[in-house]
Amino acid sequence: MIKILEVQPAAAVPGGNIFIRWAGKELQPFRRPQVRFGGMAAHLVTVSRDLIVAQVPTEAAIGEMTLCLDGQESQSVDIEIASVLAANLHPVASPAVDFEGNIYTTLSGRRGEKVPNSVFKIDPQGNVQPFVADLVNPTGIAFNGRREMFISSRHDENIYKISVYGEKSTYCKGMGVATGIAFDRDDNLYVGDRSGNIFKIDKKREIFVFATLEPSVSAYHLAFDDQQNLYVTGPTTSSYDHVYRISTSGAVSTFFTGLGRPQGLAFDTEGNLYVAASLAGRRGIIRITQQGNATVAVSGNNLVGLAFAQDHDLYLASTDSIFRMNSDWAGRRLP
Repeated sequence: MIKILEVQPAAAVPGGNIFIRWAGKELQPFRRPQVRFGGMAAHLVTVSRDLIVAQVPTEAAIGEMTLCLDGQESQSVDIEIASVLAANLHPVASPAVDFEGNIYTTLSGRRGEKVPNSVFKIDPQGNVQPFVADLVNPTGIAFNGRREMFISSRHDENIYKISVYGEKSTYCKGMGVATGIAFDRDDNLYVGDRSGNIFKIDKKREIFVFATLEPSVSAYHLAFDDQQNLYVTGPTTSSYDHVYRISTSGAVSTFFTGLGRPQGLAFDTEGNLYVAASLAGRRGIIRITQQGNATVAVSGNNLVGLAFAQDHDLYLASTDSIFRMNSDWAGRRLP
């Protein structure tokens, strides 16, 4: 009998690669197994006597995966497949979720490109509506403790405060190539200038250089842990990049090394860090424990960020879409 022994990872965005360890039948020349997701055949990237790499079909919506060969079929294994929530966008960083469960993302465009509507609001039912107009190259989005929205622009070096009606006002200027933003517990705002600075802006709008890092080729991305350490990613010209941890006093250390093009990041409720990146050539969302153990948690291409919601939903941003999946797949075991 054909048997699936292991699947890595247990979750994917359509188009992502799943690695399948299997056993039970010798491969014969010109005889290839078939991997099916909800009855839909997957493209096989590579096949050997104990490992199959299968690409989740772009139309797949059901994650019941089986392996078939010469009339034999394996047990069914559940794979969590993300669904498209909104398309025809251009996120360049993580989406943001407000206190009512609405998701915000961008149609950022090329550097200096002005589009009619550049920030969109997606309600929990998946309804998409324009939210902010006349904001060029919006990049990072963050909420403070008073539920106010702020957005960075990598075009004009500004940080904008956004009203509940989508109206913008300038909050601070001169932030360099302003990309990732995040608030600490005391509502101080931190801004990543991809040329090398992490700025801290206090509630009086006084600006300090909080830390200095190697310049990024695209953007910095920021997130705080429960101890108020600031974590920062930013792709460089290296293919072996770092996740930095910056203490409350501004001391910089390397939390993890070995990611390819790390971008958006977020923490789950257990303190694990998730990063849109590649690990050992496998692209997707990487889970890194506080002990520094890294695994691919979600397989997917062109992912730039993620955000957890209070209802256990996980939102993923690719270069043109927002996906939704339930985050309870973590720790799933094979039957």
